[in-house]
Amino acid sequence: MSRKQKLIDRLKSKPRDMTFEEIETLLFLLGYERSNQGKTSGSRVRFFNADLKSQIPIHKPHPSNIMKPPYLNYIINTLEKEGLI
Repeated sequence: MSRKQKLIDRLKSKPRDMTFEEIETLLFLLGYERSNQGKTSGSRVRFFNADLKSQIPIHKPHPSNIMKPPYLNYIINTLEKEGLI
């Protein structure tokens, strides 16, 4: 099983310990690029897939690196809508 498929399966299981780095890696493997909105963007991060014209705006969690369940649900719904998972 590929790393991409492992991350997809992990995301779909909605774990309580999924990190921002895991999400970032998965989105990169699915064709998304990370884009901060300038120096003052703070924890706001946008992932953009130019081929699909799809974007996923999220807040990078802090001080912990663990993604909150509502963000995981949003990411799952967006990727399912785009037919990527």
